[in-house]
Amino acid sequence: MSIPAIQWYPGHIAKAEKALKEQLNRVDVVLEVRDARIPLATHHPQIDNWVGTKNKVLVINRLDTISPAMQKLWQESFLVQGQFAYFTNAKTGVGVAQVAKAAQKAGVEINQRRSDRGMLPRPVRAVVIGFPNVGKSALINRLLKRRVVESAARPGVTRQLRWIRISDRLELLDAPGVIPSKLDNQENALKLAICDDIGDAAYDNQRVSANFIDLIQELPPIVTESFISDLLESRYKLHPGEMSGEDYLHAVAELGFKGDVERTARQMLTDFRKGVLGAISLEVPPS
Repeated sequence: MSIPAIQWYPGHIAKAEKALKEQLNRVDVVLEVRDARIPLATHHPQIDNWVGTKNKVLVINRLDTISPAMQKLWQESFLVQGQFAYFTNAKTGVGVAQVAKAAQKAGVEINQRRSDRGMLPRPVRAVVIGFPNVGKSALINRLLKRRVVESAARPGVTRQLRWIRISDRLELLDAPGVIPSKLDNQENALKLAICDDIGDAAYDNQRVSANFIDLIQELPPIVTESFISDLLESRYKLHPGEMSGEDYLHAVAELGFKGDVERTARQMLTDFRKGVLGAISLEVPPS
């Protein structure tokens, strides 16, 4: 029996994507926000087509979820590709001021062109684009220095497009998370599920948790400051050894959760998402 693919494309996202495309001609700068744990999987394949020749600011959010060594590797990797990445923790505000400056700087030339045509300057218009639950609303609240958009640690909170004036120099368009209508890359879909960057109706907790254990045990040591097997043993009182992710999930369920595999799976995913297991990247930069 084939395992059903992870797919998620609720109606509000389809509607938001259509509205977003209609608004993009009014935008000067695009802030693309990605999840630091999975910066490749949270890159929308259509975004470069949408942005075209507009200025783009790359924001890698959830800085607190990866190690300093991984941040350095990703920063270098993006520079090799000709992109400068701004690493932020929107919850605490780390790196957000630099993002605001980058957005304003990108818009300076727009007002210079307006001035050359005898027109008055106007605020730079920026849009925040990214997958659901990567921290777009939290970033906007930090840029505004007050809570004006709802922000929560679950996908699908923002459902409407709205313009927000940050200052006399910057306006932001807050857009719902966008996601490809079909997730052809199921490895990426799995990572989205692990990181809670996709609706939980799209996946089975037990399958995703077992795959999560398999995935992190195959990662190189640099993704965290400790061996993954040691982190798992410290948290669940059981060393994974040569066990598959599925076997480990069931063994932990028997040991600490009275055989409740579903509860164990949910707990493992929650532990990762809340950083209880430590700073773990699920991707490494391409060599």
